[in-house]
Amino acid sequence: MAADLPFFSWHALLCLVLLTVHCTVDVPASSAMDCDGDDRAALLRVKSQLGDPVQLSSWLPSTNCCAWEPPAVFCSAAGRVTGLALSSLDGVRAPVPPALGELPELVILQVQSVRGLSGPIPPSLANLTRLEDLNIAGTSISGPVPGFLARIASLRTIVIADGKLAGSIPACLSSLPELRYLDLSGNMLTGAIPPGLLHGSFRFLILANNRLTGEIPADLGDADVDTLDLSRNRLAGDPSPFLFGMTKAAAKMDLSWNELEFDMTDVRFPHHLRYLDLSHNRINGSVAKSLRDVRFDHFDVSYNGLCGEIPAGRFMELHGPACYDQNMCLCGTPLPPCTADTGL
Repeated sequence: MAADLPFFSWHALLCLVLLTVHCTVDVPASSAMDCDGDDRAALLRVKSQLGDPVQLSSWLPSTNCCAWEPPAVFCSAAGRVTGLALSSLDGVRAPVPPALGELPELVILQVQSVRGLSGPIPPSLANLTRLEDLNIAGTSISGPVPGFLARIASLRTIVIADGKLAGSIPACLSSLPELRYLDLSGNMLTGAIPPGLLHGSFRFLILANNRLTGEIPADLGDADVDTLDLSRNRLAGDPSPFLFGMTKAAAKMDLSWNELEFDMTDVRFPHHLRYLDLSHNRINGSVAKSLRDVRFDHFDVSYNGLCGEIPAGRFMELHGPACYDQNMCLCGTPLPPCTADTGL
C-alpha cells in the first residue's frame, strides 16, 4: 500500500503558486513606490491587534510597508497591498484582527500556523470585495463558518482548516460563482454537506476530520472534481451510482472512516483514479474487477464487509495484504489462497 498523499501540501503549494501569479506582475518592493498610507495604517492596526509579535518588528510607521518581511506583504505597482501572508507568529494570544478588513485591494490572505489566534472570523472581512484566496490553517479560530463569505463573489479558494469551527456548512457558499477549492478539514463541523458548493473545473473539496452526517451530495458526481476528501466523518448512504464510473474526473478520493454502505462487485472505477481510500466503512460484495485496470498510488479497502476471491492480473499485483485487512472473507493474492474453508 503506497503512502498517503499529503493533502495539506496541496494547500501550501496552491497558495504559493497563487501568490507568485498575483505578485510577480507587481513591482519589487525595493523599487516600488511607497505603499498606500491607508494600507500601511491598516497593517499597523493588524500588528497592534495581534499583540505586536516579534516577527512583525519591521512593521514601522516610517517605512515602506511593501518592503515589510517576514512575513510577506505584496503590493501592486501603485503601492496598494494585494497580498498578505502571516505565518508562525510566536506569542500571539488574540482574536482575528478586524483591521484585516481595512485592506480593500487585498486579493490573497494567508494565515498559517498561528495557534494563539482565536475567536470567530470578524465580519469586517466581508469588506474585502477583491479577495480571491482565503487561507487560514493551523489556528484556534472558533465559531461558525461565516456565511458572509458568500458576499465576496471573487472568492476562488476558501481554506479554514485545522481549527475549532463548529456548526454547519452554510448553504449560501454555493452562490460563490468562482469557488473551486474548499477546505474546512480538521474542525468540528456538523450537519449535512450542502449541494452545489463548487463551480468551474479542477475542483477540490476537502472536509475531512469533522462530524458531518447525511449522504454525499449527488451533484459531486457530475462536477469536475479532482480531489474529494470526506474522510473521518459520519456520512452514510450509497454514493457509488454517481461518484464512480469510467468517465468520472476524480483523481483522488478519500471516503474512509465513514458509514457508507454499498455493493462494490460491479462498480466501475475510472482508469485515471490514482488515490482511493474506502477503508473503515460498511462496503460489501466482492472486490470490483474494474480495479485491475487502475494503477493506484494509494489503494485501501480494509475494514469493510467484502468477501470472495480478489481479482488477479494487471495492476492488482501492486496491492499488499494491508489494503484488504479486516474484511469478511476475502481470499486470493495477496491474501492466502481460496480454499474449501473460505467457502470458495
